Amino acid sequence: MSMPSGHFWFCLKHHTVEGSDAACGPADRLGPYATREEAEQALEKVQARNEEWDNDPNWNDRGPGSGPVG
Repeated sequence: MSMPSGHFWFCLKHHTVEGSDAACGPADRLGPYATREEAEQALEKVQARNEEWDNDPNWNDRGPGSGPVG
């Protein structure tokens, strides 16, 4: 059975998937995603991207604006 596609968001406040009738504002949401399944995986996708960027030499050069040196 195919799931409907459209606009889905992941609510950071409630940790739930919301449809086009989302009650939470844009500052509290990730998306839009084409499917509910994609929205359900939003936090995993964010974590994977953060790990990629943390290990990307073009983004981790300790130049101006890179934050404190640990």
